[in-house]
Amino acid sequence: MATTTPLQRSSVAAAPPKRSPRSGQDTKLALLFITPAALGFIFFLAWPTVRGIWLSFTSFNLLTPSEFVGLDNYRRLVQDPVFWDSLVVTVQYVVINIGVQTVVALLIALLMHQLTQSSLLRGLVLGPYLVANVVAAIVWLWILDTQFGVANQVLEWIGLDRIGFLSSETWAIPTIALINVWRHMGYTALLIFAGLQAIPPQVYEAARIDGAGEIRTFFSVTLPLLRPIMALVLIMTVIGSFQVFDTVSVTTGGGPANATNVLQLYIFEMAFGRFQFGYASAMSVALLVVLAVITFIQFRLTRAGSTDLN
Repeated sequence: MATTTPLQRSSVAAAPPKRSPRSGQDTKLALLFITPAALGFIFFLAWPTVRGIWLSFTSFNLLTPSEFVGLDNYRRLVQDPVFWDSLVVTVQYVVINIGVQTVVALLIALLMHQLTQSSLLRGLVLGPYLVANVVAAIVWLWILDTQFGVANQVLEWIGLDRIGFLSSETWAIPTIALINVWRHMGYTALLIFAGLQAIPPQVYEAARIDGAGEIRTFFSVTLPLLRPIMALVLIMTVIGSFQVFDTVSVTTGGGPANATNVLQLYIFEMAFGRFQFGYASAMSVALLVVLAVITFIQFRLTRAGSTDLN
């Protein structure tokens, strides 16, 4: 009868497990599913980003080969007053849009969480988000028209003066911001609602036992535990708000007197109106840097990567 030495037994025990054929099949299947998304990312995101960064260092107008000009486009950008005015207008839009949208969406999410969790209600809340931006902009353009819009007819009926919602330098940006609040608040509310559902009910029971009222519970329990999802919502909405274009293009076209000339509209005008693709690419890169810095600051200040649910 053959015997094995302790050394042989230890080498047998230390032998790595054999890889099953099933594992290889799973890997191939995973790669098969990942490939379309990876190709889409490379050709529609990664490559255009790299190409845009390269074009920002060139003079390119589609008709002639691109010519490397170094940092000339960035020097022009720093000295361009229209660029800085567009950035200020965009920041004004973002502040109004994010501030109102976050508060309204939080209230809607709390009402859905406390009063009803009906799927029909969630569908109705999400309805405006399913409307295309251009369609929503056209509808609101008709509603807010100074002469024939329903909104101004109602104002006149109750004894108030008509308001040029989209033709006034004072009202144009707040109006566009509120139009997009109407369209996106349902989607934002559902994200917050999902965060509310993730909070354990035992936490609220403990707060009630300690004698905390509704307001104290909201500020001491709900908001702190919602911090990760609120951070995600803020990051997503801020990035999306800085990219506003279609609503402005349809309703005001950047007017009146450049009061709504947001940065994306100015970039579009430079690229496809004046065919200055190099300069437009430089502004796009500048916007990318601004968004990256804002996102990093938001991530650090909100501690989005951690949670209080321990």
